[in-house]
This record gives sequence, C-alpha cells and structure tokens, in this order.
Amino acid sequence: MTRREVVPSFNRREVLALGLSGAVLAGCVAGPAQTAGPAHQAPVAAVPDPSTSLPSPSAVGLPTKQPWRARTGEVHPAVKASATGFVQAVGDWGPGQRGAAAAQARVRALGLDAALVPTMSALLGPGTAATTRIVDAQYGGILPASASVLVVVDQWRAVSGTVKAGGDTFDVRLIAARPLWRVVAVHPARPGPAVSDLTAAARAVLNDHRIHLPYAARADIASGNIHESVLALLTAMARRWVVDVSVIRSGHPLDVFGTTRPSDHPQGRAVDVWALDSRPLVEPTNHALAAAGMRFAVSQGAYNVGGPVLLPGPQYFSNPTHQDHIHLGFSS
Repeated sequence: MTRREVVPSFNRREVLALGLSGAVLAGCVAGPAQTAGPAHQAPVAAVPDPSTSLPSPSAVGLPTKQPWRARTGEVHPAVKASATGFVQAVGDWGPGQRGAAAAQARVRALGLDAALVPTMSALLGPGTAATTRIVDAQYGGILPASASVLVVVDQWRAVSGTVKAGGDTFDVRLIAARPLWRVVAVHPARPGPAVSDLTAAARAVLNDHRIHLPYAARADIASGNIHESVLALLTAMARRWVVDVSVIRSGHPLDVFGTTRPSDHPQGRAVDVWALDSRPLVEPTNHALAAAGMRFAVSQGAYNVGGPVLLPGPQYFSNPTHQDHIHLGFSS
C-alpha cells in the first residue's frame, strides 16, 4: 500500500492559532541527511527553460538585488527570512567578492555558520559578480524547534562581459534559536542526468510556456524520473491556469517531515505548486484559487492533496506547512 503524505489536519482557525503560537506541525519532509536525488549528481540543473524570463546571455548588467519578502498569510516568516538570507548571502556578490572565503565572511557577518558554504558551490562562480533572487521559499516542514525551507533561486552571473543565467533549489534546515532561527544544514537539489528518450508527456510539459519550472524541477523531468500521472496533471492544469511549480523530485527530502514515512516526491509521484495565474497561494485572498487547484488535481486522479484550506474528503489535508503551496500526490 502506498503511504500517504497526510499528517493531522486543521481548520483555518486552528491553523492560525498554531501559526501564532509556534506549535507548528509536520509537513512534507524529514531529517537533514535525507534529500531526494542521487548523491553523485552535480547540484546545478542547467536545462534551458522556454518559459523563463531570465536575461539572455548577451545582456549587459545584472538585475538589482532583492531580499525575500514575506507575503500575507505566511506562517512564521522569520524562519523563511533566516533561510533565504543565508542563501542570498552566499549567492549575491560583487567585484572582488567571489569564492568560498568571501561567501563565508558574508555568512559570518549574519551570525550564521560559515562551514555550510561549501555545500552551495553552485552559487559561487565563475564570474566577477552575481545576483541571486528567491523564486519561492516553501516550507518542507515546520515544527516548534526545527524546520525545512525549500529555497528556489534564480542566479545571474557576470562572466566575460555577458550575463549567464542559472538557478538551483536548496533544502535549508533550521533549528529554533534566539534572536533568529539558525541554519544547521543545506542540501542542494541533485537531479539525475538528462535522457534522450523522453516520453511525449515529459516533452509536452517542458515545452509548455504556461508551466513555469525552476531549474531543478525542469531537470527532474528531463531525467525521465517523473511519473506520467504528474506530467499529465501539469499539462491539464496549464489549460486552465498558468502554473508556477516549486518542487517536483530533487531538492525534496525523502520522508514526511518529523516522521519516517516516505514522501511521494522522491518517487517522482508528486508536485508542489506555489502560484496559479501568478497569484501566490499563501495569500488568503487566493485560497479559493488554491481550493480549485486541489479539487482539479483530485478530479485527475491525485490521491493525496494538501493546501492552505481543508476540503471535505479523504484525499485532502491541510496543516501549517501547506499554507504556502498545494501538494499534489499520486499513488502511481
């Protein structure tokens, strides 16, 4: 029997109470050493994205630096601020600031653990300067004393007079501390190698401009490791909405956070979506849209669907972790 992603569900009032009190429960992922993707693969997913709005390699000048900003409806935004601040401290650098030693100095200036910088080598060069922007910061799970934040980034690097675009996804682990939650581990996404014999369903998703895929998710599909059920759902959803994906397989830990139950993500049987029609689902004004996406996924065969609202039916669940995205899982 397939293990469900579900953890105890809450109504909206209970979720808000938990969010304010800090008694936040488990989500999609688990312990720090368990992250989906083969360990021998390089962490950078450099598969071209036809839907991207990144500058072309011939562009001159880098985008401006922008810190992550919490949206209305975020659960404990200070936790995400710590995670994203760490990632951008490594990935944002100017002339003369390239390399691990300079990145470690920037991280130490934030009062964070500089020993973690080498795990983020994908953001360190080559180039004379770089700008890293947060595409999305999604909870993989949050407990009273620990959390996982899945930080999806785009990065632009100035290289020999041109701008090179890339990106990555990082599973950032934190523990509760004062005055800020402390980053204790960082796991980059490790997609498998691209294959030449992709299915028609995989090619359709990769070429659909209405499906916005971050680099790691795009590489997941190019590796041939994503189930047809997930691919078919994304194509069907894109007929109704513009779909912003956060995580599919790599970058997502193996187990449901705080448990030993396997997650559907590492098996290529789940996808997380953070926005529909460019409307972030964490915002309460967009919760009806999130519910519509959840119902649509169930109509397409999803068996395990979580999000910011609790819908009636055994397929649905809601908890603080899933206030910022909808989780769409399949049994096969």
